[in-house]
Amino acid sequence: MSLITIVQESALQTTAQGGAFDPESTQQLFANTFTGDAARALAPMVSLTVGILVLLVCELFEGLKKIRPAVFLGAILASAWGCWGLWQHTPEIGAPVRVLGGTLLVSQQVGVWGMVFLAATLVAWMQARKYYRQEAPFLGEHDVLMLTAPIGMMMMAGAQDLITFFIGLELLSIPLYCLAAFRRVRNDSVEAGLKYFVLGAFGVAMFLYGAGLLYTATGTMSLPELRQVGEALESPLARTGIALMLGSLFFKASIFPFHLWVPDVYQGSPTPVTSLMATGTKAAAFAFLLEAAFLVPVSAATLIGVLAVLTLAVGNFGALMQKDLKRMLAWSGIAHAGTLLFTVAASAASDGLLSAEATQAAVLYMAAYVFTAGGAFALLSWLEADGEHHTTIDGLRGLGQRRPGMAAGMTLFLLSLGGIPATGGFIGKFFVFGAAVQADMIALSIAGILLSVVALGYYLRVVIAMWMQPAKDGQAPPMAERPWAAACVGFCAAMVVAIGVLPGFLSGSTLFP
Repeated sequence: MSLITIVQESALQTTAQGGAFDPESTQQLFANTFTGDAARALAPMVSLTVGILVLLVCELFEGLKKIRPAVFLGAILASAWGCWGLWQHTPEIGAPVRVLGGTLLVSQQVGVWGMVFLAATLVAWMQARKYYRQEAPFLGEHDVLMLTAPIGMMMMAGAQDLITFFIGLELLSIPLYCLAAFRRVRNDSVEAGLKYFVLGAFGVAMFLYGAGLLYTATGTMSLPELRQVGEALESPLARTGIALMLGSLFFKASIFPFHLWVPDVYQGSPTPVTSLMATGTKAAAFAFLLEAAFLVPVSAATLIGVLAVLTLAVGNFGALMQKDLKRMLAWSGIAHAGTLLFTVAASAASDGLLSAEATQAAVLYMAAYVFTAGGAFALLSWLEADGEHHTTIDGLRGLGQRRPGMAAGMTLFLLSLGGIPATGGFIGKFFVFGAAVQADMIALSIAGILLSVVALGYYLRVVIAMWMQPAKDGQAPPMAERPWAAACVGFCAAMVVAIGVLPGFLSGSTLFP
């Protein structure tokens, strides 16, 4: 059953009553739709929605503005509690079910994806404390927009209907368009927001056009029903629709050749917003890609793997040429999207047999990436307080002697991004390429691993600049103290080490009990 089916049923009941409104039949329809399982699935999103409403009320009264951080954190914690409940909802207690007319999934993987989204949002929000200066009076709106984004991410991850996914996509995209242009007095921020909006509109149009073609070919937009249509998915019309939908999702995930917007938008956006786009948006796109991987023909799995290798190559070689650390991390994010695409290729190549392994690898990789990239962006936002020249590679020279704590944190995050053992990044890459090898994608996996080694060329260049090169004459060291950013860096560093040294709490049988 899909959203269309629910509307049709309601219309049929009204027609059966001669066009008259029947309260009892409507009440029964809602009782069958909004069940206990539905309440459990909606609890994380409802918690965030309540937090948004309270934040808006706080904006109306000057005395309540002081409690905004507590409200934001309370909403995140309440939502995390709901996601934890989904995570621990084991098959022995109840198998994954679909609620709200089959449009939303209740399962462990939705719960754990939700935790990843909330972590990405929390890390970005911590970076934003004391980051804005001229925009400080508008922090209330900033927090509302930032709290709206994970609602869209959760809908995308749990969507079992293309319309539901589209609603989630818009709930994620619209706040990010606004946040990218939040520093309205800066031309680069306004340009980033406008560029993201215009290109994002094309991406959304591709998805809607593709979904329309798929519906025309199959007669349904429900993922469970699409699994059963058989040969209808092999028609030229259906495959054209699937290709357009994949193009839209590849845009959100910054996959080659839909990646060119990333460096300019990431560099122009406020750094906390860049952190959320680089981590949360990527995670949400891949959460749905893995759920809908059955739409990709087995014969096209190799093509997906080739796109993963090309994305890795473009991202890594693009990053090698950058002198600005923020832009370098943008190109690096493209390469990491290429690595994650191997999980989709593995799931498609195995015709769904490796779906669980691919999803587990993607969740673990994104959990590590949220804290690794989030920590790196947190340090960048901290350095920006003393001037943006500190975010260039030349500006970081001698940082190890002047601010050894900051240099040590950046070194840890860069080594994790490069996949050095004993870090979260290594564990994530191990699981992703392991899933690809299980799918017999040996040659593509080897190419991906070799291209991942290329990344060390630009990561270690930054490490060398911080520890082995003297600072430029007359360049003042970064002196700003930002407790929230420091706490964010410490939290991310602890999680990167924990995932790298003790991956058992996120891997193996404990991920999806």
